[in-house]
Amino acid sequence: MADAKVIPFDDDRSRGNRRRTKAESAPAGEVQPLPLRGAAASEDAREDDPVTPPAAPGPQTAAGDDGDGDGAGDGGLERRVAAGLSFLRRRLTGDYEVDDFGYDAELTDQVLMSLLRPVYEKYFRVEVKGVENIPAEGGALIVANHSGTLPLDGLMMQVAVHDHHPADRHLRLLAADLVFVLPVVNELARKLGHTLACAEDAERLLAQGELVGVMPEGFKGIGKPFGERYKLQRFGRGGFVSTALRQRAPIVPCSIVGAEEIYPMIGNSKTLARLLGFPYFPLTPTFPWLGPLGAVPLPTKWTIQFGEPIPTDGYAPEAAEDPVLMFNLTDQVREQIQHTLYKLLVQRRSVFF
Repeated sequence: MADAKVIPFDDDRSRGNRRRTKAESAPAGEVQPLPLRGAAASEDAREDDPVTPPAAPGPQTAAGDDGDGDGAGDGGLERRVAAGLSFLRRRLTGDYEVDDFGYDAELTDQVLMSLLRPVYEKYFRVEVKGVENIPAEGGALIVANHSGTLPLDGLMMQVAVHDHHPADRHLRLLAADLVFVLPVVNELARKLGHTLACAEDAERLLAQGELVGVMPEGFKGIGKPFGERYKLQRFGRGGFVSTALRQRAPIVPCSIVGAEEIYPMIGNSKTLARLLGFPYFPLTPTFPWLGPLGAVPLPTKWTIQFGEPIPTDGYAPEAAEDPVLMFNLTDQVREQIQHTLYKLLVQRRSVFF
């Protein structure tokens, strides 16, 4: 929304003087219109001087201002309403684009990120470090630790890249198949740009120059007991390294502190997990004992740090099939994330502040 133009007070007086000079030179007997509001002269003065024109609007009544001093006038409101109606028209008529994976850039930018941003900024008060380590263009693989019982860390990492990267890049997350069988969650995940965590989809996205996010710990990471917080689990078989090598994409380690404490998992009801088809059923100090209220995460203070990228373009094409190289690179990424986690934990003052 463009800011309303505010006319300086000194210019008002000079304009007023110029207008009065022109009025004084008007032909005799010609009646000028009376001022509508804000005239400098009193009522008696206007009766004695019927040719005095209206004073120029001051800063409070400048064109486009609504008088509250914030510069947001009727014109700005009309533009916002028009933009909102245009957005609704496009959604209702289907006049919008999604890519092959279901990613809806317009809905993500204008609606979904707006819903996640208050949680990111006000509730978890996320601090972002090293976002400049993410390449400004081209494909790159961001590898992060996973925790928190519910995968809110992936969403917060997505907001961090969306809102703080200087090149306005978008992060496309690789998600577990469970995400895409849950009603509503499936559709929202697709709209946000998430796709199935498989090598084929990851390679396609990297080949298109996208940022791809992966959390190799999977359910082992978000479902681990509270006593094992910030201890990285096994990083699978190194499939993400093989994908990066094939596309010659850099690997950016990412460490997230704060998510481990939002739902302190003190137990796991395996019976309920089997009945519901979940990998685990968490028991926390508040859930399920407090019902829906127990599902509210604790307002911990988060830090997300992106480390220096690990290049892969120096390896030969057949390196993607070398198990020793994949193991070494996987271990290098894991150790860098773990080391950064320990460093951030030492630096933080409190879980909540």
